[in-house]
Amino acid sequence: MELETTTPEETEAAGAELAARLAPGDVVFVTGELGSGKTTFVRGAARALGVKGPVTSPTFTIGHVLPGRPEIAHVDLYRLPSLAGEDPALLDDYLTPERVAFVEWPQAAEPRLDRVAARVRLEHLGGDRRRITIEV
Repeated sequence: MELETTTPEETEAAGAELAARLAPGDVVFVTGELGSGKTTFVRGAARALGVKGPVTSPTFTIGHVLPGRPEIAHVDLYRLPSLAGEDPALLDDYLTPERVAFVEWPQAAEPRLDRVAARVRLEHLGGDRRRITIEV
């Protein structure tokens, strides 16, 4: 599926639409350049899954666990070009069968992750316009 959004609210709505199809244990890869709207998309999905508090990029902490229905793991691997040399259990606390996980910049972990429910790519088209491609 491919769509274009023209506001951050529309990008959040696209995330919410995907969230309605997710189940605990699902992993969603979210890719795109810096500033393309990845966290905005995840925020919309998290809100649809019951998260009330802030949804911000966990770039400097690897991940956040957010209280929702089910819990949400929001992981950002931007600073890790590879998981080689990292603790093999680095992601275990985030990617559990009880949580829905969104992984921004997933390239480093892609070979080690299963149960990928969707792959989302966001492209910046200028201004607030985004092209969102979702493969399920």
